[in-house]
Amino acid sequence: QVQVVESGGGLVQPGGSLRLSCSASGSFLSINAMGWYRQAPGNQRDLVARITSENRTLYADSAKGRFTISRDIAKNMVYLQMNSLKPEDTAAYYCNVDTTGLDTIIRLTWGQGTQVTVSS
Repeated sequence: QVQVVESGGGLVQPGGSLRLSCSASGSFLSINAMGWYRQAPGNQRDLVARITSENRTLYADSAKGRFTISRDIAKNMVYLQMNSLKPEDTAAYYCNVDTTGLDTIIRLTWGQGTQVTVSS
């Protein structure tokens, strides 16, 4: 079983910065990829950024140039540095972890989410 926990959300003014953190724990052979998604009320959950075990990154167009995803392999953690935040970045941010289990089954596990509110 895999546990995923996010932290770092909060209220920030437009133009400000926040850093989200996500940790994965439990029993698994490997982490294949970790990603951040966000969901605003009434909207679907969309990809923000993703990073693979080979350090390949993928960003949503809205995140390019403002957000940076990184990971600490030794700590099983992923971070999302968000700069130049805009009101439209307001959403619940979810961490998703792609793991290969001890039974070799690939699982996708979601965290509980952390709220980011960008407002003056």
